[in-house]
Amino acid sequence: MPAAIPAATLVIFREVDGAAAELLMVERAQKMVFAAGAMVFPGGRIDPGDYALAEALAPADAEDAAARIAAIRETIEEAGLPVGLAEMPTLGAIEEMRRSLHAGAAFGDVLRDAGARLDLAALVPFARWRPAHRHMRIFDTRFFLARLPAGAPCASVDETENVRLAWASARDVLDEADAGRLSIIFPTRRNLERLAQFPSFDAAVAHARATPQRVVTPWAETRDGEEWLCIPQDLGYPVAAEPTSSALRG
Repeated sequence: MPAAIPAATLVIFREVDGAAAELLMVERAQKMVFAAGAMVFPGGRIDPGDYALAEALAPADAEDAAARIAAIRETIEEAGLPVGLAEMPTLGAIEEMRRSLHAGAAFGDVLRDAGARLDLAALVPFARWRPAHRHMRIFDTRFFLARLPAGAPCASVDETENVRLAWASARDVLDEADAGRLSIIFPTRRNLERLAQFPSFDAAVAHARATPQRVVTPWAETRDGEEWLCIPQDLGYPVAAEPTSSALRG
């Protein structure tokens, strides 16, 4: 199998009084090689600069720290949201950080110029997925949970990698996908089903901390003459198999 590309993604919770928590979803541009046109959580590959910054900040567990840093950086780039910072920057500072990142500046330099500090503990590990396709790009993706910080600006699309964003409950996203009004890939669907079990960020975090975490690598098996795509049944996912014919692998 080809080597997997390390990546990270951030599931951001926005809580509304009297309603199920909403999650931020972004629609991938059709020109993108991976998951084109699909609704996903903000995120992307872990860059060399993320590893360098992680080595400086948390050398004891630089791999985990680099994933957290990448999730924070990608969320600023894709949605303009400063999640995982110790203090809320001004709107002007956030916009300048985003412009600098889009221009290719190193995240460490962007943080220094903005006078911003990372709060890696604001991200809670939730899952890690590493598919095993032989003829597709493979990502080894760590999923983190985070709460939308108070005073955060409105999220906005970057109009390059993503073309639309929306806040919606996990159940609503699944219903829209089932109705054919949006597209979600297999890992996103399974994680939305898992998240739909919890009405709040705190409930999802409690579940994440109480649930074993192992790398999820889907596999195919035949059931009654039909091929199914499967994942382990002991990692908190309420649905652990789907017919391959209906699964958008990603």
